[in-house]
Amino acid sequence: MTVQFTSATLDNGLTIISETDSAAQSVGAGFFVKTGARDEDPSLMGVSHFLEHMMFKGTTDISADQLNQAFDDLGATNNAYTTRESTCFYAHVIPESAPDAIELLSQMMRPAIRQDDFDTEKNVIQEEIAMYADNPFWVLYEQCVANHYNTHTLGHRVLGTKETIDAMQRDQMLQYFKDRYSADNTVVSLAGNVDFDRAVEQIRELCGDWNTSNPSRDTTRPNTGHESFTMSSERVHRGYILGLSDAPAIDSADRYAAALMTQILGGSDNSRLHWALIETGIAEEAMAAYDGLDGTGDYFIYASGDPESLDQIWDVMLGEIRSLKDSIDEEDLAKLRSKMLTSVTLAGEKPSGRMQRLGRLWTSQGRYMSLEEEIEKINAVNVGAIQDLIDRFPIDDCTVGRMIPERAE
Repeated sequence: MTVQFTSATLDNGLTIISETDSAAQSVGAGFFVKTGARDEDPSLMGVSHFLEHMMFKGTTDISADQLNQAFDDLGATNNAYTTRESTCFYAHVIPESAPDAIELLSQMMRPAIRQDDFDTEKNVIQEEIAMYADNPFWVLYEQCVANHYNTHTLGHRVLGTKETIDAMQRDQMLQYFKDRYSADNTVVSLAGNVDFDRAVEQIRELCGDWNTSNPSRDTTRPNTGHESFTMSSERVHRGYILGLSDAPAIDSADRYAAALMTQILGGSDNSRLHWALIETGIAEEAMAAYDGLDGTGDYFIYASGDPESLDQIWDVMLGEIRSLKDSIDEEDLAKLRSKMLTSVTLAGEKPSGRMQRLGRLWTSQGRYMSLEEEIEKINAVNVGAIQDLIDRFPIDDCTVGRMIPERAE
């Protein structure tokens, strides 16, 4: 598979990047905007995700139904998502439909944001918030994030709150759109059997008049909290415990060691927490994960089980965390390294996966890394690197949240 990376930047700052593969049978295209929950004013918490919904409501020239039908007519797989740090709108199509998909994506990136649509979609967002409120893990996780980051905007809930969504006005969203959805804050990522030069000229014609806004983001590592709290709810019957701690940033050379280390500690199966908690019957769920962010990052560790066993569960988790440095060996690492390499390679075999990887990398780090280079970096992680990382970013120095049934408090 011969893949060629190419990039171009329009006069207004819009960046276009591509991994072209003439042998591919499809094309992935995505518009990545470097804006998310962390970029919101506290009073507008949730506006990035709300705006993502509004992008599907049509433009001044195309209705929502026409937009959706046009994607369907192309046979496209298309969707969008919002995170703490970015928003992405994407489509996956056959090569001959790529120009049409790019045109549709560019059109939806300039939505009408009509008042009627805003009012209707506000109710949809509130229903989504209510749905997540029924998920104990999600409620506990969001509260842990909020407590851990204190007043920093990384503590924002991606969906916002009932109060912030209720109070939000259409004109506030429109101003946020103008400030953050500018050409110089957007990356177009392409992958697969795509004619790059033709795509650049098409995007120049479609997006060359987009505004620039010189958006900024404070990437100073924030001061974080490390305290414990307990929540109770009539809705839950089990106990839940979650710890959140500081971790390497997304552009750190440590990020591969961090990802491998958390998989050894709490991957979905055959991990230390799995064997110590689930296989012994002490807990029903147990996991650990790493999330690299712009200027910072966080680990989380999580378990659930009998509310009366939460102290025991936490003690076992701490024991596994504190013994990890001295017990990890090359055999552990080799197994997880192979698993990660398989996952990365499989994702890279499809243009849709390459497009996502390419767009996320450029949006978060402003640079290109080939799949082969990334594989080399994963292979370079050794036991010593993980041991050093554990010393510098201790997982047990964390914000700890518990959720228990109301009756057990």
